[in-house]
Amino acid sequence: MAPAVVSAPLWTPSPERVARANLTRFTERFRPGLAYPELWQWSVECPEAFWAAVWKFTGLLAEERPGRAPWDAVLVGGTRMAPPNPLQGPRWFPGARLNFAENLLLYRDDREALVSWNEEGRQRALTYRQLHAEVLRWRAALMAEGVGPGDRVAGFLPNLPEAVIAMLATASLGAIWSGCSPDFGERAVLDRFGQIAPKVLVVADGYRYAGKVIGLGERVTRIAEALPAVQRVVVVECLGDAAPVAAWIGAVPRARRRADWLAQAAHFAPTPFARFPFDHPLYILYSSGTTGLPKAIVHGAGGTLLQHLKELVLHTDLRRDDRIFYYTTCGWMMWNWLVSSLAVGATVVLYDGAPMAPAKDILWRLAAEERITVFGTSAKYLALCEKEGLAPGGAGGLGALRAILSTGSPLAAHSYDYVYGRIKPDVHLASISGGTDIVSCFALGNPAAPVFRGELQARGLGMAVEVFSPEGTPLADAPGELVCTRPFPSMPVAFWNDPDGSRYRAAYFEHFPNAWRHGDWAERTPSDGLIIYGRSDATLNPGGVRIGTAEIYRQVERLEEVVESLVVAQDWEEDVRVVLFVRLREGVQLDEALRERIRREIRTHASPHHVPKKILQVADLPRTLNGKLSELAVRAAIHGRAVGNADALANPEALALFQGLPELAS
Repeated sequence: MAPAVVSAPLWTPSPERVARANLTRFTERFRPGLAYPELWQWSVECPEAFWAAVWKFTGLLAEERPGRAPWDAVLVGGTRMAPPNPLQGPRWFPGARLNFAENLLLYRDDREALVSWNEEGRQRALTYRQLHAEVLRWRAALMAEGVGPGDRVAGFLPNLPEAVIAMLATASLGAIWSGCSPDFGERAVLDRFGQIAPKVLVVADGYRYAGKVIGLGERVTRIAEALPAVQRVVVVECLGDAAPVAAWIGAVPRARRRADWLAQAAHFAPTPFARFPFDHPLYILYSSGTTGLPKAIVHGAGGTLLQHLKELVLHTDLRRDDRIFYYTTCGWMMWNWLVSSLAVGATVVLYDGAPMAPAKDILWRLAAEERITVFGTSAKYLALCEKEGLAPGGAGGLGALRAILSTGSPLAAHSYDYVYGRIKPDVHLASISGGTDIVSCFALGNPAAPVFRGELQARGLGMAVEVFSPEGTPLADAPGELVCTRPFPSMPVAFWNDPDGSRYRAAYFEHFPNAWRHGDWAERTPSDGLIIYGRSDATLNPGGVRIGTAEIYRQVERLEEVVESLVVAQDWEEDVRVVLFVRLREGVQLDEALRERIRREIRTHASPHHVPKKILQVADLPRTLNGKLSELAVRAAIHGRAVGNADALANPEALALFQGLPELAS
């Protein structure tokens, strides 16, 4: 429960800082005199005025129409909180035409655009002029492959400049970019890319992590063979002599080295970037659930860009002279969010590698050497730094740092104390929360307001976020379901292969009428902030990595010994850990050898993040009257909480098998 009164803030911005803030300038220009709660209220009650103001303030570039606005309307069908429908809405900025890549490449000067680090330190940098030239080279090569509007280009890449370049070249043509991190196993990649039939696949020969070199040749070969629509595989050589491509590239159908592929299109003359409708598809991201394949979520170019600019400029206070870093992979939506900083003209710093290897302070060293002003990470990373006793602010090397962002999972209250006590006392600490589903945030920082221990500062402008009771009534002083009750521009434009929108509706809109249910358990605070306690659904979120249980089941139940399985998140050491329960064939006992086979199957074909911390054998699993296993009931049982849906269980007696298990106490 939230405290009855507002506690003293841990940090308050100086009057000078408040006066300089982009948010202050925005308010003075469009709604002078309003405090943030009133500004938020205006932004959700008057969405047409608010989002048009964001467009103007951030300088979004679109096709000009002399004498009138770039759009026919700001919002059509805004009373309908449901998947977009051309006839009924909600639809944003019909008539507007823009190019996402053009907006990220507005600057053509010699200021650094991208800086690339790995575990060995700084590797290289690209200026805005060089980035633009590289995008044009990749764009010409994609055009030579026949890539055009609506085609898919997929990247199986580490967090390197080539990933950003390939994405921008794809977007410049109106094609759709989709990425996966190289730590994903073969099946996990095919579960994603197999749905969208990419025309071009961009891959790395390998990557480095925690001091190890991991070659991708065999995995890439099998992935390429299983994607018949791929007409070109472009191999980016990341490892040099550590893993020569020549040993395996000949076995990959239609593969070419990056340099050779780019050279074949050197004769293409640059053409102007075409502009596309506001909701033209830009990204396909993946959010895995409890059943079936990961959801392939299509995000539109305009909604993504406008939402990101709002969050970067107003909530993060990002400017042209900033240097922004976020620890992320290309498979997490924070990568997409980070890269949008190019539209502001800031310097984006990329890191590929382990966050604490080979040196535990590698990311803080990066922050100091690169003079990072905005440092983004996960709640788990800050907790690990505290446990390791790191005090990166002690040497005074973080003088440029003015903001620390944390997301992925709830930031523990003691981590706030750690940031202000051991990192930097005068820093804006913003715990933020959103998701792949919206490629953005529901709750963010407010650079012109105090920071309170354990709280997310503010509901995002333009985001009608509320906390609902199970009956669907708003709550102001108790935990409940986080919902959004009005449309916003970064709602997905569609799910892939979901022509009637039924999967889209089922994912968010069937729990509460006319409201988006996000699956987070949250509470509003007296300071008008939020506390997010974790997931309210069965999705796992260990260390801030969102995992759908279906991806674990698909691997585990391939084993002959396993009849069925059930996986839940157990609250553990201010985070959660993945616990897997298995029901085995008659006469089979779970021993360490079988446990290791299960771990290996998951690690190899899903990812290391999916591997359970505990694997336990049970005689039965609770299921609903229609035969579905009840993950939520088991999660409640292992935490000693009342099971809310016990009456809906066909075998409620099975819950006794999960109560008081000694194996879960350590």
